[in-house]
Amino acid sequence: MSDTLTIALSKGRILKETLPLIAAAGIEPLEDISKSRKLIFDTTDSRVKLIIIRATDVPTYVQYGGADMGVTGKDVLMEHGAEGLYEPLDLKISQCRLMTAAKTDAKPVKGRLKVATKFVNLAKQYYAGQGIQADIIKLYGAMELAPILGLADEIVDIVDTGNTLKANGLEPRELIHNISSRLVVNRASMKMKHHHIQSIIDQLAEKVR
Repeated sequence: MSDTLTIALSKGRILKETLPLIAAAGIEPLEDISKSRKLIFDTTDSRVKLIIIRATDVPTYVQYGGADMGVTGKDVLMEHGAEGLYEPLDLKISQCRLMTAAKTDAKPVKGRLKVATKFVNLAKQYYAGQGIQADIIKLYGAMELAPILGLADEIVDIVDTGNTLKANGLEPRELIHNISSRLVVNRASMKMKHHHIQSIIDQLAEKVR
């Protein structure tokens, strides 16, 4: 196992909010990530590299040792499982809510509920826990269309401001989970590179506080 520490960061909003945090631990990319097509970046700490990937892939890279540490949303960890990972820190960034939503004028559904979502496992758990029989339809995006076009009665999705729902004639209904981004660490890396990783965790924790 090399001495280099690889940190997997999620693309998009999480990345923008993570960079100032890791800068507090003395880790900054040597070039502007937003202007590059590269996926691996050297940093101001010669022992640390950053890889930029989809949030949904972060737990997999960290679990199987492709990265020593990573940052991803709690929604991803709950949906895809966080087996074999330490989750030492809630970074309290990219905060949002996982919610059900339906058309503003929707009447209560009699019988089985049709639900569109990309969070299939979380949706199944939620509706089962409520004692509601639901058929879960997997979509990868544009959830708001499903109730409008009659594909589903409700959706389960991430809600930030709620403006997208409102613009499409939908409203948030029930809160399933509050979501924020978490730091995850590979178990083997935590043992082999403990001093370096713990130092970064401590500095991030201080910044979060």
